[in-house]
Amino acid sequence: MGKLIPNTFNLLVVIAVALGSTACSYGMAVISSTIGQAQFYRDMDLAPQGSPGYDHTANMIGALNALNSAGSAIGAIFCAWSADKYGRLRSIQAGAIVMVIGGALCAGSVNLAMFLVARFIAGWGIGMLITTIPMYQAEVSTPEARGFMVSMHGVMFAMGYSLAAWIGFGCFFANPLSSFTWRFPLAFQMVPALLLLASSPWLPFSPRWLLQENRPDEAHDVLKKLHYNPKDSHERAAVAAKEFHQMKKQLEMDRQINAHTSIFELFKTAPNRRRAWVGFSLMFGNQFTGSLIIANYGVLLYISLGMKTYMPLLLSALWVTASFPGNILTAFFIDRIGRRIFMLTGLAGLLISLIGEAAMQAEFLESTNVAGQRAAIFFIFLFIFFWSTFLDASQYLYLAEIFPTHIRSQGMAFGMVGLYLGSIILLLATPVALEKIKWKYFLVLIIPTALHWVNVYFLFPETKQRSLEDINLAFGEKVAVHYYGATEAEEQEYSRAMEAENKQYGGPITTDSGKGEVTHVEKV
Repeated sequence: MGKLIPNTFNLLVVIAVALGSTACSYGMAVISSTIGQAQFYRDMDLAPQGSPGYDHTANMIGALNALNSAGSAIGAIFCAWSADKYGRLRSIQAGAIVMVIGGALCAGSVNLAMFLVARFIAGWGIGMLITTIPMYQAEVSTPEARGFMVSMHGVMFAMGYSLAAWIGFGCFFANPLSSFTWRFPLAFQMVPALLLLASSPWLPFSPRWLLQENRPDEAHDVLKKLHYNPKDSHERAAVAAKEFHQMKKQLEMDRQINAHTSIFELFKTAPNRRRAWVGFSLMFGNQFTGSLIIANYGVLLYISLGMKTYMPLLLSALWVTASFPGNILTAFFIDRIGRRIFMLTGLAGLLISLIGEAAMQAEFLESTNVAGQRAAIFFIFLFIFFWSTFLDASQYLYLAEIFPTHIRSQGMAFGMVGLYLGSIILLLATPVALEKIKWKYFLVLIIPTALHWVNVYFLFPETKQRSLEDINLAFGEKVAVHYYGATEAEEQEYSRAMEAENKQYGGPITTDSGKGEVTHVEKV
């Protein structure tokens, strides 16, 4: 654990900011329990499943999800500008505020039109947070701990899904004629966003953003505190100085190669175009495995498989809860095993799950064969094992790693646009497709998943055991100075730089009466 967690402060920073991850997943998933509450249909004047007029209901449910994703896409694009202009932390704070506003409007909606607008606003906040949080986590993590630290986004993301499902399940047993059954779960999405806002004044700016803004003294202070460990303070001071020097040198090189960063910087060079494709296709392709379909429409799937009363909501809650241990496994093993192996294994497992699900539904959907229906449910749960363990957290980690600092916000936004473009297509189509073509819909997911595996195998480089700056090598670019595998000349350069930076920035990390106090860190 020593290398996985450099110090308590670093861990608390990535967990505190991941409260926004919980807010995002809760806000995305809460609609799944909403459409499982009978009073919601009555309040919104919609026909429930199996009743005349359900075609209109299916279209409106698709619109509710698609508008949420559309808002998220716009929020992600907005962060391509705001995360560079005002910083990663300011963008996170702004996203949390938008989420609170959207959550309040969702819970207070008096008609379908208001609810549609509220879902769009909440989506805008989700897009801002889900784009900026993994980027911030990657930039405040030490190189050897980055996989573990950024995976906290996935762990807390899974927590949000679980909370949404269990709160929705609990509200099923409230007064069935009360709007509380669907309004309270929608209102609860404000809680993690408010907790994030409350903790944000104690979070540091990203040291890489500070360097980009020509504030090296503040960046140095933040980096020292992120690295500090009283058990090996001198070693960690050397590591912090080494990382700081590489960050500075690489930023200088990037600025020389790219005189300025424009909106088209992401597509100027062949390595950047490859990064753009990898990031976009990663997030777009992952959507077409069907994870979001099951997360958002699982209740409808279970109803079609013969589940009644509270069982669809219970199974939906169990399904999303099963994602929590999978994301924890990712955190502990992805730095050891590697990103490529995780993603390729996960996609292969999802392909098996989708084929099995299509076969079971083709044979037993809407039948009275209980064993066959349970087999179909088994493949749905096998799906979440592979998704949560190998893809859920790793996709955000990989996307946050592959872009250099000066275009990271653009790259993250472009990748997230891929995610939300895929989401809009699927979320609009799914309610109608499940009603009209039923099990054949799973055949639509099998081919894209297989093609996505091929794409990852041939085009996605490994990024484990590299600093963020060293990852340039994986895309055929030069690095100013190596962090891992440094030459003898580079090690000497690091030593000279450490001495110079200690003089310039106030000396190495020191303790105060053995209490481990550190130099000032900028607060916001």
